[in-house]
Amino acid sequence: MSKTLSAFFIVLFLSFPSLAQDTVTRNVLDTAVPQMINDSPDTIIVRGAPQLGLDANVEYQSKDSIRFNMISSEVFMYGNAEIKYDKIDLDAAFVKIDFIANELEAEGVKDSTGKLIGNPVFTQEDKVYNSKYMKYNYVTKKGYIKDVITEEGEGLLHGKEIKKLANDEILLKSGIFTTCTNEDHPHFGIKFNKAKAIQGKKMITGPAHLVIEGVSTPLIVPFGMFPNKTGQRSGIVMPRYGEAANRGFFLEDGGYYWAINDYFTFKITGDIYSSGSWSINPVFNYKKRYKFQGSLNLSYAINKTGFDNQDVNKDFSIRWSHSQDAKAHPNSRFSANVNIVSRKSNFFNPTTTQDFLSNEFSSSISYQTTIAKKLNLSASAQHSQNTQTKKVTLSLPNINLSANRFYPFRKKGKTGALKWYDNINMNYSMNARNTVSIADSLLFQPEMFSQIKNGIQHSMTISSTVKILDVFNLTTSAPIIDRMYFNRTEKHLVTATDEDGKDASYVQADTIPGFYNLIDFRFSANINTTFYGQKNFEKGALRAIRHVIKPTVGFSYTPDFSTDGWGYYDYHYTNDDHTDSTQYSYYDNQIYGKPSNRESGSITFGIANNLEIKVRSRKDTINGLKKIALIDQFTISTSYDVAKDSINWAPITMSGRTKLFKKINLDYSSTWSVYAADSNGNNIRQSEWKVNKKLLRLTKTSWRFGLSFSLTSKTKKNSSNAAGKVEGEGLNKENITKRTSDFGTPAELRAINENPDQYVDWDIPWTLNIRYNFNYSSNIEYENMEKIKNPATVRQTLSFDGNISLTPKWKLEFSSGYDFKNREIAHTNFRILRDLHCWSMNFSWIPFGTRKSWSFSLQVKSSVLKDLKLDKKKDFRDNL
Repeated sequence: MSKTLSAFFIVLFLSFPSLAQDTVTRNVLDTAVPQMINDSPDTIIVRGAPQLGLDANVEYQSKDSIRFNMISSEVFMYGNAEIKYDKIDLDAAFVKIDFIANELEAEGVKDSTGKLIGNPVFTQEDKVYNSKYMKYNYVTKKGYIKDVITEEGEGLLHGKEIKKLANDEILLKSGIFTTCTNEDHPHFGIKFNKAKAIQGKKMITGPAHLVIEGVSTPLIVPFGMFPNKTGQRSGIVMPRYGEAANRGFFLEDGGYYWAINDYFTFKITGDIYSSGSWSINPVFNYKKRYKFQGSLNLSYAINKTGFDNQDVNKDFSIRWSHSQDAKAHPNSRFSANVNIVSRKSNFFNPTTTQDFLSNEFSSSISYQTTIAKKLNLSASAQHSQNTQTKKVTLSLPNINLSANRFYPFRKKGKTGALKWYDNINMNYSMNARNTVSIADSLLFQPEMFSQIKNGIQHSMTISSTVKILDVFNLTTSAPIIDRMYFNRTEKHLVTATDEDGKDASYVQADTIPGFYNLIDFRFSANINTTFYGQKNFEKGALRAIRHVIKPTVGFSYTPDFSTDGWGYYDYHYTNDDHTDSTQYSYYDNQIYGKPSNRESGSITFGIANNLEIKVRSRKDTINGLKKIALIDQFTISTSYDVAKDSINWAPITMSGRTKLFKKINLDYSSTWSVYAADSNGNNIRQSEWKVNKKLLRLTKTSWRFGLSFSLTSKTKKNSSNAAGKVEGEGLNKENITKRTSDFGTPAELRAINENPDQYVDWDIPWTLNIRYNFNYSSNIEYENMEKIKNPATVRQTLSFDGNISLTPKWKLEFSSGYDFKNREIAHTNFRILRDLHCWSMNFSWIPFGTRKSWSFSLQVKSSVLKDLKLDKKKDFRDNL
């Protein structure tokens, strides 16, 4: 509707003292009630009435009726009245507009049952006020509201009376601040008499006290301050308090969170115990969108245990993770995953259950880049440690340079059939490493530097693949390896006189510094093909049997590099008479090993089999068939060494695997010998057939049976809703589909999908994951060419986890297992969760083991009042 036409209707309605008119939608211009229309249609003047202060169009509608009063310049709207003016929206059952006072007045009305309906909903930009009565001046931007409910940050603000000021501040009288979404009867809240709220910053109250289920508690504060700023904000992290059996009273996880800016945050928390134990934990997080993100988590603790706290452990941990967005630098990438802990750090100060149960930790910092699109360069630093063996391995630096495979004889852009020499290709790689493996107590001590191993290895492989008769594939390969070392070991027999005057001999090893270059090479050729066989059936459930056979024959040759011409090996005497000597290599303990000291010319044989069937399937609506693999990669292999003077045949190995019912994995392997054995089980020069009239002799066998089974309800399969924000560990990340929800922010939903094991999905009625592993292995022992015993090693483990929603608000999570060999129950954990609408309850219990403990937590879900909680626990460290 044009502005001129809108003005005409207003003139018409205001020409009568009182007029009722059913209306759907109308537009009011900048002023109302005209006597005449000026040249500009945006200005309308009323005779005898002051100019009205409207700065924008007004859109209004009413379901029942609209009444205009020309004398008082008022408009009355009845029945679902809606007004839109500038950035203001107002919905109410009754609305009155006073154009002289520049005020909107709105309230609800009672229906036939006496229930108040159509209460005013006032919206200004993104602020919404729900009330029973309100008055608002659209010129001064001030207002008065009764019985209002509005959002402040992540909470709801209830007030009996509110005065809205022009600077986005509000004054409240007789109100309550809560994060409970039950507007009629909030389950809890901070009740106050007077308060002031500054939008987007904070809310300050006078004396306030906690109210739970309408009952006032004695928890009173002289004043209250609640941040309602959106985004990151700094503040104090309230600690947990309690008492530990052997550590005394404590405050845990208390400190300060500093939101430095949009890219960096810093949090420092600590624990303190009355017995003298303490810890400090700084955490630094950083993130730049489309560039990189990471976290540095440090920890240092003094743990005192035992009688009179005489056992003192100084523990530390360093955890650093850094990842780079793939789009930031497509040709280079830097990443880090550092996890360094002291020996008992995860025993006294574990961050997760998995950390406590683990005894092996590793770290890696790496940088990869591409040079001229042909060379790949990577540099890394690596660390690994075992807290049980107390062994630490460091590798710094580790540099690798590799070239993409290239064809030196193939012309660029060549078309047509390839010649045999066109398939000759080469690749190159270089690796330089500096590493040491030592006890953690000697780390960075002088003894560590004397045990460092380093070296450089160059590898180049020339290979080719040729098709023969369009049936056979011939692959040839010639690897050349160049090792560079900076010292070598020379051994010689030394005779010394002891304190008793007796001569004693021993072999002395001397480390000789220098630069030493070792080159070795070998050659191999393999020919293989594939045979297919299939039998189809027209009737019955079995419709086809398919057998695939892949035979392979090869030859490999390695020279003997222990001859004098190479200079890699030497001899040292073992007796004082210098009549007996033994061969050794100068490079026995070097990082990249040594060239072979034995000539080898092996002819290899191998055959791989796959057997599968096709059966009828009702689930397949296209072909009506289902493929089932009965045997997957059943392989038989051996070799014959033509360079040996005896015992030329290598052991025959057989291995295979299959999968049954899509849940059961079965693996099998065995080793057989064609030779008989002596009393120590070593091969002799006589065949097993000649001695025992058997074709083969079993030397080793192993079976592995694995079952992985997941059971879940139908609701689980169809469920994709987001979960309540209650932290937990019981869900399997691989079994959870990506969740969606209409509630919460995109950041909250992204956090749930990235870390599903830290949230509870209340929509899952139940789920159960079962894993069973059975391992059987046997080494055959012989004495006097007869088998005397068959020592078998059997290991069985059973583990399971799952959860059950007892009711829509109650959930039970559990995880446990059993080790059949050690006859003990694995780490067991039970968790009971209760969704209390705006509260959450969590009870965790570990009934036995070194982590025997329990904990109870009752806390508010919202992060604004997350420190409003009750924690009780019996820590596993109380058992020490």
